[in-house]
Amino acid sequence: MEHRAEARIDSAAIAANISTLKSKSGVELLAVVKADAYGHGLIETGLVAEKSGADWLGVALLEEAIALRTHGVRIPILAWLLPPGSDYRAAHKHDIDVAVASIAVFNEISALKSQVRVHIEVDTGMTRGGFLDEWDEFLHLDFSQVDVVGIFSHFARADEPAEKQNSEQLTRFKKMVADLAAIGINPPIKHLSNSAATLKNQESVFDLVRTGIAMYGLSPDVKTLGSSNELSLKPAMQLRAKLHLVKKVSAGQPVGYGASAVTQKNTKLGIVAMGYADGIPRIAQGAGVFHGGKRAPIIGRVSMDQFVVDLGADSQAMSGDWVTVFGGGAHGEYTADDWATASQTINYEIVTRIGPRVPRIYAPHVY
Repeated sequence: MEHRAEARIDSAAIAANISTLKSKSGVELLAVVKADAYGHGLIETGLVAEKSGADWLGVALLEEAIALRTHGVRIPILAWLLPPGSDYRAAHKHDIDVAVASIAVFNEISALKSQVRVHIEVDTGMTRGGFLDEWDEFLHLDFSQVDVVGIFSHFARADEPAEKQNSEQLTRFKKMVADLAAIGINPPIKHLSNSAATLKNQESVFDLVRTGIAMYGLSPDVKTLGSSNELSLKPAMQLRAKLHLVKKVSAGQPVGYGASAVTQKNTKLGIVAMGYADGIPRIAQGAGVFHGGKRAPIIGRVSMDQFVVDLGADSQAMSGDWVTVFGGGAHGEYTADDWATASQTINYEIVTRIGPRVPRIYAPHVY
């Protein structure tokens, strides 16, 4: 059965991006595959990343890590969002490293008979996850029942390389590493760099870099860091859908819920078989689809299962044709960055929100 929409994932692009990022950093690379691999598919992308040279995989949730392990991933996996009460025994059973960001979690892990591999998360200025007010007390605890293999933190503004906060966080990170060393704890793996820092801040590269958005070929911030092409990255996802219907419409016709748009001239409209239930932002205005070498902008509001585009009076599009919603941009198609701008958001959200009704198709060299 042919699909009415699909996200085509270019495995070769992911491999190329991993190679670029490893070459740039010169250290081991952790491929971030949380949130269904930013919409690219957790298991398949994890296996592609492993095969393509990633040294680690990183996820937010323990269940994501277990799914990877039980589907054949053999390289180290780090899960970093485990609140008190999590199943640390399962982490040990499946050989999964976990983050520790509170004394409560540390005490629970210390009480286990098996030594769980832990990475200590420290708050260096993002004021989100990681030790902050508990740090001094934490340094006086008994570390004999845990296997501390890492220490890490996360940048808040790495996509703004000139911001002073980046250097302040780096200084704070080095200080907290020294605090641990002073009590005899010297984790062999120190990691701070995310995608933006990997690309633009060599000083923050320690033993490992964590690359998420860049591994998928997208810029952490087009305005401050440049486009995918300027960063030598290859977008890995092409989203396409079928035209459910093409119809001729005269000027002055209201389109969609609320009649928020009206045709300005005689034209052809295409009804695209995707909607906000599939991850197309309802707010989007200024994006659209690509067909026959031309862009066709959205007209009217995005509906749950479909949206309308203005193909133009001379379009040769027919009902059942495929259109590109977004891709790499090399042929003139809209990109994830274009859709982000049109939806007042970031490219991370555009790819991550593509829903489960849209199958992922894996192939080398999609474009």
